[in-house]
Amino acid sequence: MKDLANKQIFTTGEAAELCKVSQQTIIRCFDSGRLQGFRVPGSRFRRIPRHELVKFMRANEIPTDILESPTKRILVVDDDDQIIDLFVDVLSRDDRFEVKTASTGYDAGILTEQFKPHLVLLDYMLPDINGNLVCERIRANPEFEETKIIIVSGVVNQDEIDTLLGSGADDFVKKPFNIEKLVERMGELLGV
Repeated sequence: MKDLANKQIFTTGEAAELCKVSQQTIIRCFDSGRLQGFRVPGSRFRRIPRHELVKFMRANEIPTDILESPTKRILVVDDDDQIIDLFVDVLSRDDRFEVKTASTGYDAGILTEQFKPHLVLLDYMLPDINGNLVCERIRANPEFEETKIIIVSGVVNQDEIDTLLGSGADDFVKKPFNIEKLVERMGELLGV
């Protein structure tokens, strides 16, 4: 079962084991459209992506503990080394969080796919792209619909802040910020 906890794509048998139901039940839910997934080309085999299985389990009040570690993955995206160091220092001492960092929008995109963060702390002014575009790209992928995004910026114009929140951010924090309050807000958004 432990090996299943880290998988990204599940067979109907694995999904049945995780949900503690029969494989036939999973197949019926898949075939009726209640459980989303895909068929392996050229075969009758069904496969279920992790995020779809978690969504199905939640909708049917099946515990997701095995798939969801209590540790929340945080991706910090900022081109300021001092801010990166501050977040790594503070968050790595908090056993609720696992932290990775990126300094460009490009790296943020790659790490979002690989690391699957629960929350992204995103600087608005990145060297290669604005944070709102990174935010929009994350929001465009259904796999990350549960991912929380906090944009951090020195922007003071309310119209720009509204635009950032409109691009899919869950919150906006103005630089300079109080790190304790920001970590508290992260905990609120993530329910930890």
